[in-house]
Amino acid sequence: MSRWVLHVDLDQFIAAVEVLRRPELAGRPVVVGGDGDPSKRGVVATASYEARVFGVHSGLPLRTALKRCPDAVFLPVDKPAYEAVSEEVMATLREFGTVEVLGWDEAFIDAGEAGDADPEGVARHIQRRVREATELDCTVGIGENKLQAKLATGFGKPAGVATLTYDSWFDVLGDRPADALWGVGAKTARKLAEMDIRTVRDLATTHPDTVAARFGPTIGPWLVRVARGVASARVTGEPWQARSRGKEFTFQRNVEDWNEVEREVVRLAREVADEVVAEGRPAVRVVVKVRYAPFFTSTHGHKLPEPTSDGDVLAAAALVALGRFTDRRPVRLLGVRAEFGG
Repeated sequence: MSRWVLHVDLDQFIAAVEVLRRPELAGRPVVVGGDGDPSKRGVVATASYEARVFGVHSGLPLRTALKRCPDAVFLPVDKPAYEAVSEEVMATLREFGTVEVLGWDEAFIDAGEAGDADPEGVARHIQRRVREATELDCTVGIGENKLQAKLATGFGKPAGVATLTYDSWFDVLGDRPADALWGVGAKTARKLAEMDIRTVRDLATTHPDTVAARFGPTIGPWLVRVARGVASARVTGEPWQARSRGKEFTFQRNVEDWNEVEREVVRLAREVADEVVAEGRPAVRVVVKVRYAPFFTSTHGHKLPEPTSDGDVLAAAALVALGRFTDRRPVRLLGVRAEFGG
């Protein structure tokens, strides 16, 4: 393994792709989500930096986005277009070494001896090549492992280069809240706060056994390691594979009849089954997501007795998961996700 790991993150990727297709939108607030109609229910997939100034961000209801930024240009999601540009970006990154793809818009790179000798120089070269190949800007984070590189990227945006190491870890992150760490969400942060663990430094200096008592023998020590900046530095060039396939549907009116909810879950499960078959890997678990009116979201899952791609089995599992929802309030969104094994 090389000493340095680079993390490349395309800046405002989806919005940037749309601006490339419509140059007249450059400099304007652009919001991508749903079918592009902000009068309908749906959520923001991404927003340009110009729209983010108004508090528009991913996951925000489109109607709220319209209220916050009435002058924004709203566009529909165009998945094939983003996938095509992403493939071009990843091909460009492979010019520099081993690439571990994380999604459409980000990847880790092990640049080998060149990266070890001059990681920042390689980072700047990557930015130039991506710009030449796709006209897109990217930010590059540099770290002694993947965790450090990933978090460094956040300090380099937009279109910059930033470095985070063991030596600088606590100076940069020590006083930040625990959920500033990659992999630590708001729910975990709340549980940590109940233990009077609020900052990255608090978590890093807590004995792993103490955290394990609350989070379990695997997650507890892992949280402490992450807070100390410890993670794998191995970048694998194996083809990226999705961890799951899923479908969501937002109702334009709240659905109060849960018989209709059941029918929609079955429909979504069968659509997901088609994607599972196309993926060529069987699912091991099915998860159902319900967003109640006005906007509270809950999920329940069901582990399959054996891996399968069978649509009938996945639909039945989705209904089992749905049956675990005891709250039968009106529903505004449904989602079904099939998860693959390791």
